[in-house]
Amino acid sequence: MSRPQPRHLGRILASTIGLPALLLGSLTASAFPGASTAGTTPATGPHVVKHAVEDDMCDPIRFGTNPANAAAAAATAAKAAKAVRFPTRFELPAGFQPEGIAIDRSGTAYFGSRVDGDIYAASLRTGAGKVISQGPGTASLGMKTDKRGRLFVAGAAGGNGRVIDTRSGKVLASYTFTTATPTFVNDVILSKDAAWFTDSRQPVLYKVPLGRNGKLPSQAAVQTIKLSGDYVHDPANNNANGIELTPDGRNLIIVQSATGFLFRVDPRTGVTRKIDLGAAVMTNGDGLLLSKDTLYVVQNRLNKIAVLDLDNSGSRGRLVREITSTDFDVPTTAAFYGSRIYLPNARFSTPPTPATEYWVTAVKR
Repeated sequence: MSRPQPRHLGRILASTIGLPALLLGSLTASAFPGASTAGTTPATGPHVVKHAVEDDMCDPIRFGTNPANAAAAAATAAKAAKAVRFPTRFELPAGFQPEGIAIDRSGTAYFGSRVDGDIYAASLRTGAGKVISQGPGTASLGMKTDKRGRLFVAGAAGGNGRVIDTRSGKVLASYTFTTATPTFVNDVILSKDAAWFTDSRQPVLYKVPLGRNGKLPSQAAVQTIKLSGDYVHDPANNNANGIELTPDGRNLIIVQSATGFLFRVDPRTGVTRKIDLGAAVMTNGDGLLLSKDTLYVVQNRLNKIAVLDLDNSGSRGRLVREITSTDFDVPTTAAFYGSRIYLPNARFSTPPTPATEYWVTAVKR
């Protein structure tokens, strides 16, 4: 018998071991720790982690097959492709009352409860999850993850913020921002050298400076930055809510829920300048997400996301489109993963009970 030539060797191997085995070997994927492994848009600012995983992963690749097992191979490929497709909706625990969301590079999403501050982690691949950190008894709102596996959490009426190890659930640090009332520490953004928190009931920002290699500081290092300039505080309503960086990374952006105005904030002085959006107003503005020079503004009770095109400095912008979904029920904050935006539905218009259903909705950017 003549010796097979190299160019025919691949065909012989495929025929011998079967194409399904090859496909399955290439499509094996991990699931959320503790969950079953069976079956089941880029924040690219200078200080935000990029996510490489694309929405719905990839389509099944079509290889040449032996007609005798073509049908079986096609069925196996279709099943495997379906198994790695992330759901566009998954449930959170009944009665959880979510508000904040953050997503790490592994595809694990974190949610904070308005009931008691518990932190719930769920796999975007399967939707399965569990509570990883018990709350302090006050709400957990906006949150962000960093590349060190830490979760920064805004503490609402507790007037505080904390940092949690996402692997162990251990609280690494806790900071008291204010003992004044009223207070409502609402959201957080990470820059290269600090974590910045908004307070919807006080005209200030809180800065937690980060040391070398992200070292967490002591309580004494926390700074309160008073807002001034164009910003006018409304003591009867919610004010500074979502927070982001400007496209050039030099300043901060906040949305004032009471007015729907966006402001650019000098992080050194707290001086604000209203961002020129023409006639557009971000009514019910909540969470903010930046991707290059595109800012996504969640308008919670309007059940939509406004998509703004900003200049590099964040001084002006224009409304280019809106994203809506029939699955929205008062979404609050948002996080990117691949080509999707994930949002928890806070359902503020629904009276909360221990049995009230809550869920997460994913939409295309």
